[in-house]
Amino acid sequence: MKYNELHRKLRKYGCFPTGKDLSGHPEWFSPITGQYFATSHHQSEEVKKGTLSNIRKASGVKL
Repeated sequence: MKYNELHRKLRKYGCFPTGKDLSGHPEWFSPITGQYFATSHHQSEEVKKGTLSNIRKASGVKL
């Protein structure tokens, strides 16, 4: 899965970017879990397996 596809799915489930950066990565908020998490600016790059797992846990979204 690429980051642009990941961002589309996160938005579909109500997650949204906050407009802030966490260590140079865009910060997102999940209303499902109430947690903030970071993704990447590299839209066409594949999301690594461990990173996707962490985003899945923080967002509460089944990807």
